[in-house]
Amino acid sequence: MAVWNAAFIIAALLLIALVGEAYLRLANPFLQTSIPFHFEDGVGLIREPNAELRYAEWDDGNFVVSRANSLGFLDREPVSAERAADGCHIAFIGDSYVEAMEVPIADKFHVRLEEMAARELPHLGVTTQAYGIWGTGQINQLPYYDEYARHLNPKVVVLVFYRNDFLNNSPALQALDYGADPDRMPFMTARRDANGDMALRPADAEYERFLLPRPPQSWHKNAWNRLSEISHFAEWLRKKYGWGYGYSSQIVEWANMIAERPCCASILEGLEANYMQRDRATGLAFISERLPPVFEEALEYTAFGVEQFKLRADSDGAQPAILSASNFMGTRGDPQFDRLSAIAEAGGIPLISQYDYMVRQGYNVRDSRWRYNFHWNATGHRWAAEAVMEWLNANQDVCD
Repeated sequence: MAVWNAAFIIAALLLIALVGEAYLRLANPFLQTSIPFHFEDGVGLIREPNAELRYAEWDDGNFVVSRANSLGFLDREPVSAERAADGCHIAFIGDSYVEAMEVPIADKFHVRLEEMAARELPHLGVTTQAYGIWGTGQINQLPYYDEYARHLNPKVVVLVFYRNDFLNNSPALQALDYGADPDRMPFMTARRDANGDMALRPADAEYERFLLPRPPQSWHKNAWNRLSEISHFAEWLRKKYGWGYGYSSQIVEWANMIAERPCCASILEGLEANYMQRDRATGLAFISERLPPVFEEALEYTAFGVEQFKLRADSDGAQPAILSASNFMGTRGDPQFDRLSAIAEAGGIPLISQYDYMVRQGYNVRDSRWRYNFHWNATGHRWAAEAVMEWLNANQDVCD
């Protein structure tokens, strides 16, 4: 009897798995997010030029297929230099909010802005281009301007800022977040020299050889991860219940390794245990009124990155501006926004607050993002475009 009971349970579980697999294959067009990377000398990590990118967010039921352009960014092909020169060309530079894998290219805020401007400000001849890569800060993004955006002589250069940009501008915190050697990063970074002055350092093509050691995965987690690459049902269980996910138990060890580098000794100063958790290493710490030294340094690196953009824009006769992404960054009184505002004011750079715009319009901020992913949905992109449009309408002289 016991054998028959066991056989029945096994058969029932197999049936559930088969039905679940069939249903999920019908409901979900593809299995996992696929984002091919490419290292470009002088720039760092970008997407593989002309490659197809698949974005899968099962919880939101959001599946998007996009194609990188010939430069390696998720956008249309660049406009011609002649067309850009004939009107008001605007370059948008940022991280995942600019890359925006979660929506089709036609729904992205810079494309919406171009369409709005064509209707409302046709005399300006607005064209736009976006240069965004997930997980980067302003210092990492400087080559996007130098190597790509600058050639089109933009009239306006907009830095799209989200709270984790503070972290990504810090060599210590970004290295901790990536589990990488801060001296061998896949993006442009900055360091203080012997005189305490900031100096830029190029991306390292061999960064993968110097990644910090990962804890070995158990055999069952490895097996489940392999299974989830071919099975929709296994991937659903992995996402739903965390089966197969590994948590880096070595984050404290990583911090100690990073602290040995001359650039990053302060990473351990005044850090409480909760700051060592990966959820606190993604920018959440900047909501605190008082910060440990490494986070204060991150603000200095951010100010340096913004200053470098302003120097380039001023030299090229362009107007720099900053767009503050609404999701989890509020308005004055929010420590994150106040810190960004202080950097913008010190550099004399206009700061466009998407949050303020949405509040004035009576929009519900939660409606601007996906439920689980927290990046902008199509509505959030439209509202971001409206916020920039409002600023552009009031400052049309930037296109002169």
